[in-house]
Amino acid sequence: MSTPILGKVAFITGAGFGKVTGNDTTHAPNMGTAIAQRLAEMGAVVVATDINEEAAKTTITTLKNYPGNPPHMALKLDVTKRAEIDAALKKTVDTYGRLDIMCNNAGVSSMAPFEELSEEEWDFNVNVNMKGVFLCMQAAVPYMKEKGGRIVNTCSMAAIKPDPTLAHYTASKFGVLGLTKAAAIGLAQYNITVNCVCPGWVKTPMQDREIVWEGQMRGMTPEAVRQSYIDHTPLGRLCYPEDVANAIAFFVMPEADFITGEAMNVSGGANL
Repeated sequence: MSTPILGKVAFITGAGFGKVTGNDTTHAPNMGTAIAQRLAEMGAVVVATDINEEAAKTTITTLKNYPGNPPHMALKLDVTKRAEIDAALKKTVDTYGRLDIMCNNAGVSSMAPFEELSEEEWDFNVNVNMKGVFLCMQAAVPYMKEKGGRIVNTCSMAAIKPDPTLAHYTASKFGVLGLTKAAAIGLAQYNITVNCVCPGWVKTPMQDREIVWEGQMRGMTPEAVRQSYIDHTPLGRLCYPEDVANAIAFFVMPEADFITGEAMNVSGGANL
């Protein structure tokens, strides 16, 4: 197996192992775990962080260590708290001596018609999804300035194709898209590339919750909502966590050295 990023240190937020639903164990339970697994397969040393430390530790148990690499590490991290971010990055660099890749994947969602959207829901989505990305990116820069680095943010199809029941979530992801592009310009002088991926309807525990909410609003069963996602995806299936992880893997490979400020749609054409 090719290990194009052997020995690189990858810091991933929102990398806790999700709750597996149903009998489908073919795919990773969520995007954070899939990202951690893919980058470890490519030879990286992974720092899996999550607000649930035990979930992050479970992700670590699924990873393979490559010869010559120190073991992977799990850390508790609330991305809305700058002090926790600083402490986690310091521990990472103190342990491994470097920081090469940051994947800002932590995210939350809720759903409501725009006129019923509460201030609390707005703040929760914006603080985690957008402010959290900003705080993590800014904190990582001092560790990447000397040798360069790769930052990849998990955005969303909602930043391309807004949904009126996700106005707060959509706004937060529009923010991530704009932040990615602006930071790409500002950090290019340090050879730090900044890109993002925009997943479509990803089969995860988060989607399991969302199809219930949407079903209640639309008078549909959760499975009918899920089927509607498939029906509106030209490639005819849901997005899987591994699809997102593979896109992120591209951005951190040597072949992507000259790519920055880009948003890659990983939606099977559902964004069109």
